Amino acid sequence: MLLHGLFGRARNLGHFQRRLSADRRVLAVDLRNHGDSPHGRMDYAGMAADLAETLAAHDALPATLVGHSMGGKAAMTLALARPDAVASLLVADIPPAPTRHGTSDLGERMLRIAFPPHLDRAGAEALLRDPIPEDDVRHLMMQNLRLGENPGWVIGLDEIVASMTDIEGWPPIPEGRAYDGPTLFVAGGASPYIRPEDHAAMRRLFPRHRLEVIEKAGHWLHVENPGRFLELLQGFIA
Repeated sequence: MLLHGLFGRARNLGHFQRRLSADRRVLAVDLRNHGDSPHGRMDYAGMAADLAETLAAHDALPATLVGHSMGGKAAMTLALARPDAVASLLVADIPPAPTRHGTSDLGERMLRIAFPPHLDRAGAEALLRDPIPEDDVRHLMMQNLRLGENPGWVIGLDEIVASMTDIEGWPPIPEGRAYDGPTLFVAGGASPYIRPEDHAAMRRLFPRHRLEVIEKAGHWLHVENPGRFLELLQGFIA
């Protein structure tokens, strides 16, 4: 099961889904408030329950979970709550810890955007340029727009912003709980997300983990170096 990050959607991981589908059954899902999924309050316990329910409905338990950023936190939460549901776990550039790197401010800026009665792609690019000046982030956000008549956000942006403290945080884990299955953390060498001070929690909660670093890649490591990410993913699954 492939799990996208905040403001992403399942199809962002289509390249990896297609490559893995040669000899695996692969599910890619839209997490709640994203893509075509329903909207509602977000926290990691709720998202983990969504994943367990979806896997059970598809007769896919236990599964290998592959999650980037927010999707990685949801995957870790499920592995810790229901280790029987998770055969193995790959977590892309996120630790089991609070991570606050400006996404709350981004969500607030997105909420303040005033949409005209009609919007095409060129107009959307111009409209989002000032509130979202980073090219890669702006292009990611454009996939969450409804263009044409009555344009706006198709994602549950109000719910996401209201839940941002939980999304950027990390849920309390009962003392002594751990996931003992095979776990691979993949970090971007130029990313600030997985820090040396997070390693103790990684060892405590995921004692069978190992850490790989994709040098010169940032938080979007699977986009910046998809070849190396796929190599690590396929090697881990094998």
